Amino acid sequence: MNPPALASPRPLYGALLYCAALLMFACLDGTTKVLTAHYPVPVVAAVRYGTQLLLMTALLPRPRRTLFVTTRPVLVAVRSLSLVVVTLMMGYALSRLPLAEATSIVFLAPMLLALLAGPVLGERLSMSRWLAVIGGFLGVLLVVRPGGTLDALGVMFALLAAVCNSIYQLLSRLLVGERTVSLLYQSAVAGTLVFGVVAPFVLGGPALTPATVALMFSLGVSGGLGHLFFTLAFREAPTSLLAPLSYLQLLWAALIGLLVFHQVPDALSLLGMLVIAVSGISVALRSTRRHTPLADA
Repeated sequence: MNPPALASPRPLYGALLYCAALLMFACLDGTTKVLTAHYPVPVVAAVRYGTQLLLMTALLPRPRRTLFVTTRPVLVAVRSLSLVVVTLMMGYALSRLPLAEATSIVFLAPMLLALLAGPVLGERLSMSRWLAVIGGFLGVLLVVRPGGTLDALGVMFALLAAVCNSIYQLLSRLLVGERTVSLLYQSAVAGTLVFGVVAPFVLGGPALTPATVALMFSLGVSGGLGHLFFTLAFREAPTSLLAPLSYLQLLWAALIGLLVFHQVPDALSLLGMLVIAVSGISVALRSTRRHTPLADA
């Protein structure tokens, strides 16, 4: 997904769009956590992707069949399925872990991507990047603390989400020449199909109320708006400005966890989140000298 060249860059506007996108993603995770406490994860995910697909189908111009035209369809399909697995694992992680802690663990993905970029993309992993990767893992250890209070299965789901997210980001980098809207749309289609098939077999939970329906509908809205703001941000501001801001999502997650779930990370967890953020920012700053990041879908 390669954003067009900046014709008349507006860095501040781009940064605000990016911060809004990160807030949307944090809201998406927070709403997912609320809903997965009562409904199966595949059902919640099916509603999220189905709503996003309906909105995109209604708003995107015709002919929509061109959205399925890509130069490397197999890689595009694997990328979409990687995101499906990320959604599933993150849903299970959020059902068992506090929002801020789950988000911080998944933010291992940029460090894992730095490791994968060597053998797959032929990028040299410098000593400074090795130190940043090691710092990221140490930060996660501070958050998780083996023998601590976090649910072990939830931690495993979050780590699997981080691994799959790094694969998703790697494939996004390999598919940099593809149209942004095609990748976004095909991800929505894949999620709708996969979770739409699984959801009927795991239906359960309390009867739907107007509030619950509104929350479920908001999943597609927050996800869709988040990806829209994310993509538009890179048309207005340089990657070098936006990439380090990614870790603002940790702050949003902590605030939502406090306001909605009354969850406050302890001192060691907060220190671990800070270490993850600093390590990730270091990786992002060095990566943006050669690459442009790609919007999640």
